[in-house]
Amino acid sequence: MIHYDRGGWLSMVLRVNGSVLPEVWPRILATTTVSVVFTYLQQTGHFPWSLTVTPFLITGLPLGIILGFRNSSSYDRFWEGRKLWGALVNASRSLVRQLDTFVVPRRDEDAAAAAELRARSAHRLIAFVYALRMHLRGEKDRKELEGLLPREEIAKLDVELSPPAAILHGLGRELRTAGEREWLHARHAPILEGTLVSLTDVLGGCERIKNTPTPISYLIFIHRAVALYCFLLPFGVAETVRSLTPVVVFFVSYALFSLDAIGDELDDPFRTTKNALPIAKIARNIEIDVRRRMGEERIPEPIRPRDGILL
Repeated sequence: MIHYDRGGWLSMVLRVNGSVLPEVWPRILATTTVSVVFTYLQQTGHFPWSLTVTPFLITGLPLGIILGFRNSSSYDRFWEGRKLWGALVNASRSLVRQLDTFVVPRRDEDAAAAAELRARSAHRLIAFVYALRMHLRGEKDRKELEGLLPREEIAKLDVELSPPAAILHGLGRELRTAGEREWLHARHAPILEGTLVSLTDVLGGCERIKNTPTPISYLIFIHRAVALYCFLLPFGVAETVRSLTPVVVFFVSYALFSLDAIGDELDDPFRTTKNALPIAKIARNIEIDVRRRMGEERIPEPIRPRDGILL
């Protein structure tokens, strides 16, 4: 996600970084070039044929509605992803608080072992958050999990369909151990289980977004419809605007190609693109919060924007 200061209206109009212009300018250039060539041929009498603007008026409205619907559905996916990671932050805070207040030994001689179990569970929670980020972004390097989980367990994650689910299962076992040792009151166990269910719901929701992209037939249709509309537009407006045809085509193609590209960009909110969700920053913030609540001294630094971009 691009970290920016909103500034004034004019600064946003003139801003290039963060827009889809770097991605769509070749398409805009192609359609504008076609319109320039066509306008020149028609003005010189080498190409006297043209269409009327009527077909473009008829098709322009449904095309705009389709693009609007597609962008709305893509933004819903983006916003749902953000809400899920917001729920992850809340559930992580709740769990670390519950570990600190619910897992309490009855005998003083068990205090050190209980503190070790709380720390181990907190580290497993951090590992779950990082593993979720890796899972959503297809990252295979698990160095960030070292020191949070046993090495043999990290090695076994490669064969898991959902490594975060496996880590969460291990966290459930840690809490079962606390219950078996009578460090956890019976009335507190359902509360902790409810928090684990909330974490599982976040995982399932993120996987649903990641594993269910927009149907490709729908994307192909939109891309083709926008391309045909923009490339054929000079043939429809030439008789009306004449020498200004390239200007009209430039602005119309910029609007349609940009809307198309924005929908593509929002479709998968977990990618490492400029406008994707900053889940690496959120994961680091969760780690910082968990370690502070557990009273640890080794606290990592928050992730800062790099070249104005948060990943």
